[in-house]
Amino acid sequence: MRSVLGQAQRRLAAAGVASPRADAEQLLAHVLGVARGRLLVTDSPGELDRQRYDQLITRRAAREPLQHLTGKAAFRHVDLCVGPGVFVPRPETELLAGWAAQSLQQTQDDGVDEPVAVDLCTGSGAIAAALADEVPSARLHAVELSPRAYGYAEHNLRDTGVDIRLGDIAEACTDLDGLVDVVVANPPYIPTAVFEGVDIESRTYDPAVALWSGADGLDAIRAVERAGARLLRPGGVLGCEHADVQGESVPAIFRAAQRWSDVRDHVDLNGRPRFTTARRRP
Repeated sequence: MRSVLGQAQRRLAAAGVASPRADAEQLLAHVLGVARGRLLVTDSPGELDRQRYDQLITRRAAREPLQHLTGKAAFRHVDLCVGPGVFVPRPETELLAGWAAQSLQQTQDDGVDEPVAVDLCTGSGAIAAALADEVPSARLHAVELSPRAYGYAEHNLRDTGVDIRLGDIAEACTDLDGLVDVVVANPPYIPTAVFEGVDIESRTYDPAVALWSGADGLDAIRAVERAGARLLRPGGVLGCEHADVQGESVPAIFRAAQRWSDVRDHVDLNGRPRFTTARRRP
């Protein structure tokens, strides 16, 4: 087992994969159908499993995302189905989801029995699924523009009670205007001009609609600001993820709109600007 893993790890490292050991272990665990932590107490793979593993290592060395190879992505306390056509959720977005869960819980503590949240640009449904898991009393809605991504979200949100809608956030959920307690969004935010600077795996395999957002990368965030202002009740809150270089420009969008208070930015676990929150003024 150690020799199989060692050889795979060396191949992935030579290909420039950022986490060769972890990826080699996760792919072998996937092939063998065991937990990653039990690999070293599991029998070595047979010939068919070795062939399948070798094929997956070859694909990973070609920089196909690990989550596409396993078909799964972990996000907070839930497992999601992902693959070609949907954005793979990133660990840093878990902080935004945690903020949304805390905001819903605070709303409930303030006397609202069934707080309402809308997850804009839901993609795989990651944030909505996490909120359904952590705040089951909330009434949750999710919106996705891409039909392919919507298919993944529909699968991931099955049996969660989340109301998922296909459409543009500009016109979505008009029946909820002025009634929502929490709006959360992880929109596209990469400027079209920086294509070459984006990680090869992301720009090759993540859908373009989930990445690019105009010349300055802020077009979708401006749309989120407008949609949030429409959906939220007075005093409701909004959280929106952004690129680490947008820690000043995104809060500026909300301040300039003059319909938000308590505008502040938050950093991720690496200390980099990651998401902006704001409260809807009366």
